[in-house]
Amino acid sequence: MSKLVTEKENYGGKNMKRVLYSVCIGSLALALTAWGAQTNDRRPDRAKAQRTANVRATTPAHRSSTMSTHRNFSAAQYRQQAHITPRTSSHAVVNQNARTRAYRERNLSSNRDLRARQNVAVNRERNLAVNRARNVDINRHRNTDELRARNGVTVNRERKLAVNRTRNVDVNRHRDTDQFRARNNLAVNRNRNVAANRTRNFAYYRGGNVRINNNFRSAAFRGQQYTVFRNYHRQWHDRSWWRRHYDRIIFVNSGWYYWNAGYWFPAWGYDPYVTYAYDGPIYAYNGLTPDRVIVDVQEQLQRAGYYDGPIDGSLGPMTREAIAAFQADNGLAVTSVIDEPTLATLGVA
Repeated sequence: MSKLVTEKENYGGKNMKRVLYSVCIGSLALALTAWGAQTNDRRPDRAKAQRTANVRATTPAHRSSTMSTHRNFSAAQYRQQAHITPRTSSHAVVNQNARTRAYRERNLSSNRDLRARQNVAVNRERNLAVNRARNVDINRHRNTDELRARNGVTVNRERKLAVNRTRNVDVNRHRDTDQFRARNNLAVNRNRNVAANRTRNFAYYRGGNVRINNNFRSAAFRGQQYTVFRNYHRQWHDRSWWRRHYDRIIFVNSGWYYWNAGYWFPAWGYDPYVTYAYDGPIYAYNGLTPDRVIVDVQEQLQRAGYYDGPIDGSLGPMTREAIAAFQADNGLAVTSVIDEPTLATLGVA
C-alpha cells in the first residue's frame, strides 16, 4: 500500500513538472505575441479584442486529464493556471511575422521615398548653383562682347561722321564756290543786259514815243483795259462847274485833278493859269492820290534799273520813258502811261 502511494506521488510530481513547463512556455509565447501586437498590429480594436479572446480561449489538449488526476489543487489555482497558460497557434505567429515584414517593407519604402525627395531637393540646389555660376560666366563674356561691339559701332560712327563732315565741307566748299560764281555771273549778265536794253530802249523811245502815245487812239491802246484812254477828251470848265459835277478835286504838282471811275483826270479851267506836263488819265488803286501813285511807280522802276531820275511824283518825260522801256521788255503795250496792266506787272497794285 505504501509503495502504491509512493508511485502515485512520483507520477503526480512528473505531471506537475510538465504543467509548469507548459505554463512557462505559454506565458513566454503570450508575452511575445502581446509585444508584437502592440508594436506592429494596426488593425481596429475590435479585431484585436477578438484575437485576444481567441488566444485566451485556447487551452492545452491534455488539461482535462491532468485536472482529473490531481484533485488536490484548488479551483482558484486551477482557474489562475487556465488564464496564465494559453497555447499559441502557429498560424498567429506566421501572421505576426508577415505583418512585421509588411511594416518593415512599408517603412523601407517610406524611407526610400524620403531619401529620393531629399536627393531631388539637394540635386536641385546643386544644379541651381552650377547653372547660376555658368550663366554668370556666359553673360559676362556675352556682355563684354556686346559692349565691345557697341563701342566699336560708336567709334566707327564717329569716325565716319568726321570723315563725312570733312568730305561734305570740301564738296560744299567747291559747290558753293561754283554756285556763287554762277550767281555772280548771272547777276553781272543781268545788270549788263538791263543796262544795254535800257540804253537801247531809251534811245529808241526818247525820239518820238512820248509824242506818239499822246494820241490815245493809236494801235497801242486797243483792248477793253484801255477804253478810258481812248475815250478821253480834254474838257475846259470853270471852277464852279467842276465843283457841281465832281465831289473830289485835289491840287497836286501845281495842278488840279478830279476823281472819276478809278482814274485821276486833269481839271482844265479850274485854274486858268495852270498847265499839265501830261494830259491824260492816271490809273490809281486804293484811292491813292496821283502823286502817291507816281512815286510808287518811280521807286519800282528804279529798283528794276529802268529809272534813275528824281522821285518827285511828277509824270514827266524821264518817267514816261522808263515806263515805255519797262513795257517793251515785258511784252506790254507801249503806252508810256500808268495803266492797269503796267501796275499789275510792276507788282504795285
